[in-house]
Amino acid sequence: MADPASEFPQPELSISGLPDRGRVLCRGFIESVTYVPATQVASFTAIVTDHDVPGSKGGVPPAAAEPATARKPGGPGRRDRLRVVWLGRRRVPGVDPGCELRLEGMLTFRDGLPTMFNPRYEILSRQENQ
Repeated sequence: MADPASEFPQPELSISGLPDRGRVLCRGFIESVTYVPATQVASFTAIVTDHDVPGSKGGVPPAAAEPATARKPGGPGRRDRLRVVWLGRRRVPGVDPGCELRLEGMLTFRDGLPTMFNPRYEILSRQENQ
């Protein structure tokens, strides 16, 4: 049986070019992660941006084909961060600040940030010192 993601190839979007909602394939760098205490419901949260270092020039190149519904850089709806939440997990091995990920999942808007819950992910790079 074929992988459903490969049946409908879609362009890889930058974090700043994400639409408001829908299924997306994007790529970015982990800026920060949040661990919850053992007394709370298990979840692991990461904030993803286009660049590995804030203000650096060597991030992800802009996507060739971004949808018409994508937010425009500098506009009132501009958001350059994506919150990724893995429910039921306290840790995701390999997902640490500075690593590059490719993410696929349903995008929604929650608490002022575009958010993806339990996405498919692929680790593209890791920090040299690990």
